[in-house]
Amino acid sequence: MTEPSPPRFRVFLKRNIFVLCAGAGVLTFFAPPARANDDDDELTAIKEQIHALESRVVAIEKHRHGQRVTSGKGRQSISGLTRQSSASLKKPLDLAGGGGETPVEPQAEFSAGKPREPFFHFGSPQQSGGSQQTAADERSSVDLSSSSPLAITQTSVDRLPPVFSIGNISVRIGGFLELSNIWRDSNLTSGPATAWNNFPYANSPNHGLSEERLSAQLSRLSTLLEANPTPSTRLQAYIESDFGGSGGSTNSVQINGYVPRLRQGYFTFTQKDWGFHLLMGQAWSLATGYAKGVLPRNEQLPAVTDNNQIPGITFTRVPQIRIGKDWGQKYWLALSIEDPQATVAYSSTVASGDRLPAVGSNTVGPRVYYENAGGALLNPDTQYTDNPVPDIILKSAVDTSVGHYEVFGLARWFRSVIQSPGAARTHKDTQFGGGVGGGMTVPLGTPKLQLTGNVIAGEGIGRYGPTLLPDTTFNSRGQLTPVPELRGALGLIGHPDKSVLLYLYGGVETAGRRRYTAANGSQYGYGITDQNLSGCDIEFGTCNAQTRTLASFTTGGWWHFLDGQYGSVMAGVQYTYIRKFAFRGNDGMGNSVYPTTTGNTVYVTFRYLPFQ
Repeated sequence: MTEPSPPRFRVFLKRNIFVLCAGAGVLTFFAPPARANDDDDELTAIKEQIHALESRVVAIEKHRHGQRVTSGKGRQSISGLTRQSSASLKKPLDLAGGGGETPVEPQAEFSAGKPREPFFHFGSPQQSGGSQQTAADERSSVDLSSSSPLAITQTSVDRLPPVFSIGNISVRIGGFLELSNIWRDSNLTSGPATAWNNFPYANSPNHGLSEERLSAQLSRLSTLLEANPTPSTRLQAYIESDFGGSGGSTNSVQINGYVPRLRQGYFTFTQKDWGFHLLMGQAWSLATGYAKGVLPRNEQLPAVTDNNQIPGITFTRVPQIRIGKDWGQKYWLALSIEDPQATVAYSSTVASGDRLPAVGSNTVGPRVYYENAGGALLNPDTQYTDNPVPDIILKSAVDTSVGHYEVFGLARWFRSVIQSPGAARTHKDTQFGGGVGGGMTVPLGTPKLQLTGNVIAGEGIGRYGPTLLPDTTFNSRGQLTPVPELRGALGLIGHPDKSVLLYLYGGVETAGRRRYTAANGSQYGYGITDQNLSGCDIEFGTCNAQTRTLASFTTGGWWHFLDGQYGSVMAGVQYTYIRKFAFRGNDGMGNSVYPTTTGNTVYVTFRYLPFQ
């Protein structure tokens, strides 16, 4: 339907006829020929007629456009019209021009109805360039009242007014400039993302060697494009990037030239009447917890400053195809097909194409092929596992007055190519893994306090956690065997003030054993218990400990302390304590050894959000 043009209010005098045009309507009044001494009476009569029509014009506008047009604004326009009309009436009228119409007032608009937009202009498609923003657009988009505020965990671009539009597509730009000061009590040589499983044992000189660095790599830019072809259809495209990548020439000696990287890049299609949702591109995994529903940019991400989240959280960002269905925006069901890259761990170094230790009466073990270096448009310095099909995730969720709850299932497949001992040819082998999990976000009696939690248990689910415990290991036949794992986290988020957010998280990740005994009598696989680990507590000692459990405690907060027409400024601080436990070993004299190590990190972060 074509949008009605904005109403026009015009006054014309043609000889002894008074004509008033309001929108598409025309009202005509006949007046007797004016005499000089009757000017004041005639002007008074005209004013009374205009004021009488004012309430009618306002009523018509409310009915046609559903917009609130206050009588005060109307009177102001009418008054201006009356004053200028009065001045014009006092001037002599040129009636010798063959009956031409002489307008008293060019036009007076009473409604901000949607005008015809140019193809490209600054401002949203609903607003002409130069029109005033609504109160909703003028308020800050930094909202810390959520358990997972977008202004912290992502970029809050949805709450921003469009910067400009291209045709009927609105363009919103979000992001922030960030500076983080990172301190760790052990040297990991890491940027603003902590590799939690890399905290060294006491045998390493890096243990207890504190690390301190400044970084602006997490400065982020995002763009959201949106179109609404029909009232029930919405198309969106979202892209988000930071500078967490590194190239071959990247260094911190001269210019700290870290390169942009893709965080998220996807488009969505939503049909509201059907409750149908489609996502295609790179986004947070469907296995990630959600604060509401299962739609993108509603993820329940911890409001922490560390870019690697915290141990115990289930998350990853991957290419995917996702379809979803909602019933009344309350019940949700979604299916996602996602990138299947896997992680492999083994008790000894086994490159793709190497042989494993022999078992039984064999003199050689099976030869295994399971990964290759990156090719075109992939990183040639990274190994990519060979997987037969994508991961599949099915999730259901419900939003109630007492919180958000969800459950999901994860299915994965792992493939290796094996040359068995004595065989002339190879054969392919595929193993199944996966798990089940759930999450919740619950208000604790008040909107100022929320409890969040997530858990997942299964086999071959390591890559979905921040500590990157292994997905698989090898068994004696060269098959990729999924490693059992349990992961979970619990968080308490408080909002003592609308500009302050405080958080407290605890998390744990633990892995089980997948091992076998070779012909030489030694154990291989993951979770072996026959290693001499006495050197783990001695500097320069030998320590091949395999991680069994990581437990963490994290606390911190954010303060949104500056907000104005030129953006917002926030400050955040975070402290994380982590303890790493290895599988049991021995000291070479028959005594059990349980190596452990700890880590402490402190983040202080400042963010300037120019668009908020």
